[in-house]
Amino acid sequence: WDQWYPEAARITSLMGAEILFYPTAIGWATSQDPATNTEQYGAWQTIQRSHAVANGVHVVSVNRVGMEQNGAMQFWGGSFVSNPFGSILYQGTHDQEEIKVIDIDLSKTDHYRTHWPFLRDRRIDSYDPITKRYVDES
Repeated sequence: WDQWYPEAARITSLMGAEILFYPTAIGWATSQDPATNTEQYGAWQTIQRSHAVANGVHVVSVNRVGMEQNGAMQFWGGSFVSNPFGSILYQGTHDQEEIKVIDIDLSKTDHYRTHWPFLRDRRIDSYDPITKRYVDES
């Protein structure tokens, strides 16, 4: 669930991470509309790729495949690896178990972070509201 929130990715990157790993078990109810399923998968991949770009890190998102709950829940698979520009380096299938070894060139991490210096240019003086559950809270 934490993979949907930007704060954990940012903090981990600030602590020196060059790769974020997101092991996942996410899917959809088979009774849902297929178009909704496609949109959900797209949103999941987009948020992970956004973490890569915003933090200058590679992202490895691993998701399971298969059915549970007597066929009512289908895990959508689609594991992928993204570089710090959000480009997909590897895209897994949606219905088959796979084991892949993907080479990631960490020597280019500084290049990405220098080209798009999001970590350097943060406006930390304006972040106080994010420490509250709701901004209007005292």
